[in-house]
Parts: sequence; structure tokens; C-alpha cells
Amino acid sequence: MHSEQKLLSFLAERKKTISPLLILTHDYPDPDALAGAYALKYLAEHSFGIMSRIVYRGIIGRIENRNMVSLLRLPVHKLRPRDIDNHAHIALIDTQPEFENNPFPNSRKATLIIDQHPPVNRPQSECTLIDTSCGATSVILAKALLSLKSDIPKRLATALAYGITTDTLNLYRARRRDILEAYLGILPFADMHVLARIQVPVHGKDYFETLSHAISRTKMRQGLMICHLGWVSNPDAVSEVADFLLCYRRAEWTFITGRFKGKLHASLRTKVKDKPAAGILRSCFKDPDDAGGHDQIAGGSMRIKSKDDTVWNREEKRLQANIVKQLNLKKGSRFHYTFKVDSPMGTEN
Repeated sequence: MHSEQKLLSFLAERKKTISPLLILTHDYPDPDALAGAYALKYLAEHSFGIMSRIVYRGIIGRIENRNMVSLLRLPVHKLRPRDIDNHAHIALIDTQPEFENNPFPNSRKATLIIDQHPPVNRPQSECTLIDTSCGATSVILAKALLSLKSDIPKRLATALAYGITTDTLNLYRARRRDILEAYLGILPFADMHVLARIQVPVHGKDYFETLSHAISRTKMRQGLMICHLGWVSNPDAVSEVADFLLCYRRAEWTFITGRFKGKLHASLRTKVKDKPAAGILRSCFKDPDDAGGHDQIAGGSMRIKSKDDTVWNREEKRLQANIVKQLNLKKGSRFHYTFKVDSPMGTEN
């Protein structure tokens, strides 16, 4: 039985016995997590009478993601101190209980897990739906909605379309026919005008200051671009810079770090096919559970209790050295600044 059919069967069997259902995304949720959570809420409430509430920890950082929440009026809420304790039934979307990117307690058993990431261990839940080749968690929910053969609300379809495209790199990672079929199936229900407004946001000064800061500090060595941003206004800036720098034609890998509220965040990106970015990043962390990802995208964070800059610098350098080792860069080569501010117009360095 396919994941979407297992989901529908589970919800039909349990119905109001799992109501109210708390839907928990990973920290600092991305479009795929937001869309997947919204789809589960709609499916649970409208098809099976299961009342639910979507919550997340952290902030929604990228302006595209904030636009998504605002323009589509997504019913998502900041996690409250007693939310988890007050709900007997919890569904995890785009994450798993043992991952460090969510506040779900290790002592509890989840009601439902819907995810695309490889598990660390076998997750403990009443129903576990993990499809590591689906491209995006939203695909599982989209297929479930489409199988009901009824109209999908415009805002929900738009959210799912954006969630699928962002996590599949505009369908580049859609390696199965059913992924494309799911995307094309929901697209007629979506609002293309709103989708364009989400995808092409108007940025503020902070965005360009971060990019300028990153460009001036980025170093390169044999196709690996590295930048330690220091303190950032939100952790999504780290992945944003990693994506941006990967556009450089000489880059094969980007590794970016940033400091935010007592945590060192790291993002790893690559253009190299069939390279397990998540596995590489996990091996660079002291605790492998602090990092994760899929295919050519990986991210992670570690808590640093000290306020001493030397401690933060040491951890940044340690991660950098581990990345260099994992990528087997040639010995003797050194990092050099990629972009020189005083370069003549039209000259590439």
C-alpha cells in the first residue's frame, strides 16, 4: 500500500479518537513543512472530523516563507510552553522524533509521522509514513488529497505547489513519475499569481547587507566555497547564502555557518550528483543527529553554551576542517578569497 493510502486508511480508522491532533513541524519550518502541515490539517478536519492545530518552534525567517504564510493565510502558530503536554496525539511533519530539529520528547510515542528524510532509527509512532525518494513531504499529502478526487482549495493547492518545487529544486530532484503527476495534479487548483508573488519577494536592506557581507568573506578551495557569517538575524540566512553562492560557476560545494541564539547553524550544498550531502555533514558534527538533509542539500546546528568568541571560532574551524577532510581536497592547497572588491568590471576571479 502506498503512503497516501496508508495515511487515508489510518485517519479513517482513528477519526475523532485522535482529535484534537497537534501537528508539529521541524524548527524554523520551510515551505515543504508548512505546506505538508496545512494539507494534513485540511485533510484531517474536512474528511475525517479530526480537529487540529499546527505549531512550530523558532521563527519563519526567509521572506519567501513569510510571504507564503501571509499571502496564503496559513493557520500556523508558534509553539506554546504546554502545547505538547496538553495534547495526547501529535503528528510530526517533515521531521521525526529522534531528530534534533524539533521539540518532541524522546519519552513519547508519536501518533503519526510523515517525512521524506532517512530515519536514524526506526521511529516510534502509531503510523509511520517515510518515503525517502518522494522529493518532498508535500508530495505524500498532495497524492492523498488527489486520490479523494475532489476539488482542492486554492490556497492549499498553492502552498503544496510551492512546497514541492522548493524541496525538489524546481522538480530537478523529481526522479519518479508520480512526483510530477502529483505536482501537475494540484497545479490547476493553485493561484499562479499568488505563487509568483511568493517566489519573487521584495527584499529589505538586511538581505542585501547579508549577501554583501557573505561575498566579502567567502573563501574558495578546489570548488569548495566556505563562509562563516558570524551572528545572523535569522538562521535561514545561512541556507539562503549557501544557495546563493552555489550559483557561482566555479563552485561545486558551499559550506556556510552562522550564529543565532546560542546555536551554530551550518548548511552544505553541492552541484555534484549522487553525493550524500547529509551523510557528509553528519560525519562532521560531534553528534550526527544534529545534522540531516537529503541528496544535495544538508543542514544542521549545534548548541554552544559559551559566549566567548574563541569557542565559536574553534567550532567553526573544526567543522571547516572536517568538511575539507570529508571532501578529500588535495593537501597543500589553500583557501583564497573568491571575490575581490577592487576587481575590474567584467573580470572574473
